[in-house]
Amino acid sequence: MTRTIVITGASNGLGAALAYYFAAPHIQLGLMARNKTRLSQVSETCMKKGAITHLGIIDVTDTEAMQIWLNTLDQQHPIDLLIANAGITHSIDHQGKPESLEDVKKLLDINLLGVLNTIHPVLEKMLQRQHGQIALISSLAAYRGMPVTPAYSASKAALKSYGEALRPLLAQHNIKINIICPGFIKSDMSDSFPGKRPFIMNSNQAAQLIAQGLDKNKATIAFPWLLHIGILILSVLPFPIASFFMGLSGYNKAQYPRS
Repeated sequence: MTRTIVITGASNGLGAALAYYFAAPHIQLGLMARNKTRLSQVSETCMKKGAITHLGIIDVTDTEAMQIWLNTLDQQHPIDLLIANAGITHSIDHQGKPESLEDVKKLLDINLLGVLNTIHPVLEKMLQRQHGQIALISSLAAYRGMPVTPAYSASKAALKSYGEALRPLLAQHNIKINIICPGFIKSDMSDSFPGKRPFIMNSNQAAQLIAQGLDKNKATIAFPWLLHIGILILSVLPFPIASFFMGLSGYNKAQYPRS
């Protein structure tokens, strides 16, 4: 039986690892990203594993282009699983200066509006079929905003809340919604994080944990478990105490490596 899986932000990092994990015979992979060269390389590897790939060189903030591409693919190969993975990060600078409005808008356009541009064309089709699965890549940062990455934390918190609201709403239509909240995953994006990265794991490990959670239809797929427990505790502590521990962890101010 053929299965169609769409992954945004598939040209590197977690998105590429997910593509490699799912690539197999009888799998149609819709791979989307802005970087044509890197996405083509990911596609070649997936095809060697037996998958058929369909590439979309598209910016997720381009609403019309996203609708056209996703609708066209879905008409030819109805989408079974959509993983909204594309995202960026941003942080405060060395002096602790807040992010500029321009940087915040750019991040929210990609991390939040870009996800909505990804979901809604596919959701409409899934509702017609009364079948499908949508995974939102949030973050453990959604549980407690980090002062070093305010806009990023806000965008991931919004995705977490949105997914939590959609899950019971769409369950009656046989559509599964899963919220994925990873910790630190080795990637270009995590390399730019201005602080410690405890329990960091490689993207292949993360992809396997995500796939296993999706198979079980877990509402929230959060890992690594020890960091998840820690952030859960922080989220329920009184704010001054939580902030104190955030400071001890080094997340109240940027700690960029010295060049």
